[in-house]
Amino acid sequence: MSLYGLLKEYIPQSIQHATEPMQIWHPGVTPFSTLKSTMIMSALYLIIVLGGREFMRNRPPVSSKLLRTPFLVHNILLSLASGLLLALYLEEMLPYAKKYGWHDSICVYGATSSRMTLFYIINYYFKYWEFVDTFFLVAKKKPLMFLHVYHHVATAFLCWTQIVGRTPMAWAIICLNLFVHVIMYAYYAASSVGIRFPFKKLITLMQIVQFFVDLYICYYGSAYILHLLTTAYNHYATYFFPWLPHRHCDGDHIYAWTGIVILSSYLVLFIFCTYFFSRLR
Repeated sequence: MSLYGLLKEYIPQSIQHATEPMQIWHPGVTPFSTLKSTMIMSALYLIIVLGGREFMRNRPPVSSKLLRTPFLVHNILLSLASGLLLALYLEEMLPYAKKYGWHDSICVYGATSSRMTLFYIINYYFKYWEFVDTFFLVAKKKPLMFLHVYHHVATAFLCWTQIVGRTPMAWAIICLNLFVHVIMYAYYAASSVGIRFPFKKLITLMQIVQFFVDLYICYYGSAYILHLLTTAYNHYATYFFPWLPHRHCDGDHIYAWTGIVILSSYLVLFIFCTYFFSRLR
């Protein structure tokens, strides 16, 4: 039995029924499926983060002992959930890629089955769950980098655009994202209780060093910027420059460029922050 089938068999029917609006993308019906709701969630995040920082300005940080358990649980659950979702993506897409080829798996609408849409929705909801990362920083009175806050808001919006735009190649980016998150959140869970692992240097090499996501953003952007540009080239050549050598690649024009702009902004901001902090040293 497949992992997806196993999970579906053991998840209570009551839960499956209660989450039906979340299992299919229907704008206005599926929670947080409209641009308005996405903007509201981002605005609430910023209000809580910036308002919380001001509230804590003249107050001592929340006790580490008080935060240790919720921080540990948050990171363990995110690591496990990311690993499970990664396994579901790979279970669905690797056989498809083997049968139809890598190009079709990232460029053809048919690769996005109803089951894959469900996985995209779950991954999108994960981005709101990850907002909690910043709330811990506020409670601990840790410095808040613009890159960290921007990344959380922009990534939630990015995931929404790729569902709406039906971007076939999104699953590949998401799988890399989830793989990094499995390691990253597991490491921070362990470090929160004083456990040190030798793969800290590996995490550094994977470009995850400080404030959860700073260097990860560059990894996310740089690893796929060239790939995304290649996909965009094939897509636009198909519709506007058919005389150029290309392979057909499906996707909405607007949302394709939205993805390119957001990923490019991650890369530019990361390079700037890396240069800035290297100068400070």
